[in-house]
Amino acid sequence: MKLAVIAATAASAAAFVPSQNARMVTRIGAEFVYGDYDDKLWDNDAKKDVYNKWDPSAPRTGKNFNPFETFKGNSPDASGVFPGENFYKDPMRGDVSFQAMMDEKAEAEEREKNPKAGSEPGCPGCKNVSQKNERFLCQTCINELMHYHLPRAFAVNLVWTP
Repeated sequence: MKLAVIAATAASAAAFVPSQNARMVTRIGAEFVYGDYDDKLWDNDAKKDVYNKWDPSAPRTGKNFNPFETFKGNSPDASGVFPGENFYKDPMRGDVSFQAMMDEKAEAEEREKNPKAGSEPGCPGCKNVSQKNERFLCQTCINELMHYHLPRAFAVNLVWTP
């Protein structure tokens, strides 16, 4: 009888031992491409260089993104990744003076007045729609947002612009 109890105890304990082939190989992010300025100084000159190379009609990648685009109030890192997303790396920022900030502000206002051709909200090279641009989307984008992303009460307030 004692032998049966010992055998039952040993058999039940074996149920909690991990199996030999429990390893799962994953390749999450194996295709992720970091930007040209990853682990380098991410200042306004670097952002302007990335912006000049940006093609709004091409899909968004680590080397093809708008560095001046914001998403939920945040700016992207040197690879176009926003805080809270996978692969985000805090960029190395340069020193900034008040005069440099005022110069950047003037450049941003000029860039906003003369956007790059094809950089309309919802273009393939954009992250997503920002709150500022959500009211100016094509009907297809609105339908997709209503179906997948936004609560119905919010999506109803969007305006279609041909």
